[in-house]
Amino acid sequence: MAQPGLGIAASVVAMAISLAFVSLFDFPSFAGNVTFFTLCLIPMQVMAVVLWGANPPFLAKMGQPAKGLALLALTIVVAAVVFPLALRAAGEGISPPGPIPAHFAIIAVPTTFYLCVIFGGWPFNTMFKNPVVAGLVTLVAAYVVTYIVFRVFFNYDFLRGATVYLASAPQGMFMGVMAMVFYVTILAGMFVVIHFDLWPLTTMPAVMKQPVLGVVWLIVAIVLAAIAFQIGVISMGTDPMIFLTRVTVPFIFGTIIVLNMLQNSLFAKMTQPAKGVANVIAAAAIGLALAAAYGALAPTVTGALPSGPPGYEYEIWLANALLSVTFPFLIFLAAYFGFWPLAKPAK
Repeated sequence: MAQPGLGIAASVVAMAISLAFVSLFDFPSFAGNVTFFTLCLIPMQVMAVVLWGANPPFLAKMGQPAKGLALLALTIVVAAVVFPLALRAAGEGISPPGPIPAHFAIIAVPTTFYLCVIFGGWPFNTMFKNPVVAGLVTLVAAYVVTYIVFRVFFNYDFLRGATVYLASAPQGMFMGVMAMVFYVTILAGMFVVIHFDLWPLTTMPAVMKQPVLGVVWLIVAIVLAAIAFQIGVISMGTDPMIFLTRVTVPFIFGTIIVLNMLQNSLFAKMTQPAKGVANVIAAAAIGLALAAAYGALAPTVTGALPSGPPGYEYEIWLANALLSVTFPFLIFLAAYFGFWPLAKPAK
């Protein structure tokens, strides 16, 4: 199969598997330990795909599906190690995890993207010649940076008196939910830049070197997130959890479809910046459509869930079903298994 047919077929398969997986759990289980574990899968997955090219030297001679299975097993092992450490660091080891440690696990994903994609693994890829070591050190650094960001910028005083409040909760600069939504929206800003193939930064040779590229790209992503947040949450008064699940999450999910599953094939013949505009529109439209489809299937998959405050059960389900479960399943199929068995393994 050729693109975009290959990506469409693979996406349908991965989404079907993902929804079947979600259907195995009731909402409390799914929103607790299950998604906390799947969130622990993603940073390792991001590092393995971006820095190792899903083809580390110790697996390079293996064919599919053996290579995909080996990478999957390694990712699960790493997640099994990270799970109790992350739960202890942000949640006092209490199981099932509440919203405070869940936010920590959530923001570890964007942090890993920022270190691996925006900074390209710098400075660790210059410090360590072995790419496997450099990648693993970058992964550890991502969790260290996440912990610092969590303690400095997140505040959970609004949960005082609630059963989910923790004495160890950070007392940082911003209300925890607002901080989490903004931090994830920066990831959407990062993807906007990728949709444009880093244009216009590519026209500035001095910028296209690390760490300058990383700093400039991160600033651009933050500015784009700030603009979206100012319009959607501040000016329009949209509930931040509603903004997350109606704007940020669908765009990120649509971007994964456009860039990873369809391999940026939709507008391959177009040039920048027109291609970027078309990509952004397509990612938003596809993401919104798929989020609506997931929402329509939620009562069948998990059961009827109330939307909005105080529990935001529907919003939590939708965000996790799309990004905590389907996202890693999509990347497992596309990157770890190289679209096998839908496509012939690359020689």
